[in-house]
Amino acid sequence: MDMLTGDQIAAADLTDWRKLAQGLHARYVVDDFGTGARFVAATGEAGDALGHHPRVSIGHGYVDFTLISDDAVYRDGEGTEHVVEWVTQQDVDLARRITEIAADHKIDAEPVSVSHIELGLDTAHSATIAPVWAALLTGSADSQGRGSPGDEIRDATGRVPNLWFGDADKQEPPRQRFHIEVYVAPEVAEQRIAAAVAAGGTIVDDSNAPMLTVIADQDGNEGIVCVDVSAAKKD
Repeated sequence: MDMLTGDQIAAADLTDWRKLAQGLHARYVVDDFGTGARFVAATGEAGDALGHHPRVSIGHGYVDFTLISDDAVYRDGEGTEHVVEWVTQQDVDLARRITEIAADHKIDAEPVSVSHIELGLDTAHSATIAPVWAALLTGSADSQGRGSPGDEIRDATGRVPNLWFGDADKQEPPRQRFHIEVYVAPEVAEQRIAAAVAAGGTIVDDSNAPMLTVIADQDGNEGIVCVDVSAAKKD
């Protein structure tokens, strides 16, 4: 099934959901664990009917869902097809159904609370070092390049954050190479950045804002606030 573009996701108008990194994310607020469990059971039945299921995290007062297809088709500039992890129409269909189930159960969404963490490592030798990180993070060589046309490390069960590799010049002097990427909903990005600055952080680079804003702490360690603006609903 073809991966959806940001414009297609935005046009779907999924009010409860936000596109973060590769998937759709939603948080629903529940009064107690039993209510959350019954909600999850109902979404499971809906997933059975559609032949697709979300990743679910349930805790005190919340149920989090992630929708992503592990067999999405991406075509590069030369027309070559790659199987990747991304949002497809089946994710949109199930997102709509979960929204309907939430309404039936009188459960409210809290889309501004969604977030997603990924790790970035800048290197000029991703193919060489990726097997080390695949083994270290997941214990499986299969996680290298899983759901990605590159060397990115992705655990099939979602136990650990994805690790992707950015480009680095072989001649660069030693510097921070690891950084954390924090994906947030578009409407809270400014608030998140302002909070980090108020806590003593510094905006290092906002030339690609609001998509990417690089924040440094007092020691110079950098993190990035990320927003998928392509999939955000246009006013």
